[in-house]
Amino acid sequence: MSQAALKVKDVMQRDVKSVRRNDQLALADSLMKNERIRHLPVLDEDGLVCAVLSQRDLFRGALLRALGYGGRAEESMLRQIAVKEAMSPEVHITTPDTPVAEAARVMIERKVGCLPVVEGEKLVGIVTETDLVRLVARGGTGKP
Repeated sequence: MSQAALKVKDVMQRDVKSVRRNDQLALADSLMKNERIRHLPVLDEDGLVCAVLSQRDLFRGALLRALGYGGRAEESMLRQIAVKEAMSPEVHITTPDTPVAEAARVMIERKVGCLPVVEGEKLVGIVTETDLVRLVARGGTGKP
């Protein structure tokens, strides 16, 4: 398949971890660390994508450490803060049938590291900078 014909569905990750708006930041932090991921789609009460929580959003906890709070204090703070208080308010999404080049263009223009992939209104995947780098490393042929 030529690179021009590749669609988001050819490169996206289908096993998407997500959090809810009212979850504690501690849950998001744990998911990111354990799964080694940098972005989590945030779902609203109806299960629809309403935001993305990035690792950068969680770096605020690192600021607590820099100000003299220890790891336990940071963990305690993360348990007291809801995802909705730290998430990036603007969300950009894409669809499985969007050309990869268009999705990449959106990520560059909007300066975002990922795009949640929705079909209808349902979250079905995520495409990240890493997925695009993986595509280039494979010579632009999509998933094996």
